[in-house]
Amino acid sequence: MDAAQALADLTEISSQIEAAVLFDEGGAVLGSTLADEGAARSLAEGAAGLLDGAAALRSGDAAVTQLEASTHTGSVFVVRDGSRRIAATTGPSPTVGLVFYDLKSCLRGTAEAAPAKPRPRPRKKKETADEA
Repeated sequence: MDAAQALADLTEISSQIEAAVLFDEGGAVLGSTLADEGAARSLAEGAAGLLDGAAALRSGDAAVTQLEASTHTGSVFVVRDGSRRIAATTGPSPTVGLVFYDLKSCLRGTAEAAPAKPRPRPRKKKETADEA
């Protein structure tokens, strides 16, 4: 599924999400619900900064895979899955577990499909002397 479709599905199923942006590990925006490209880049950059800042506070080597930053006016959620990331904003008091679930589902929906294994060709039946 492409980024635009995944984000459309996300905003349809999750009424709590006000804005969302899909981006890669380099910060390139892959898709956004925001009409303003500058705002989408800013959200992606801010979300990447949150991931980096949270990683700096960790004592282990494990990467930060999700985080929520909240204020009295709303929250920012960031989820990482491999090289893909998604950030979303909500109003105040979101259902945190549900928002994380929806964001992870959106990322899974945009995962590159594994190449299909080639199907073996049916073998041709050899003619025998009796059949010819």
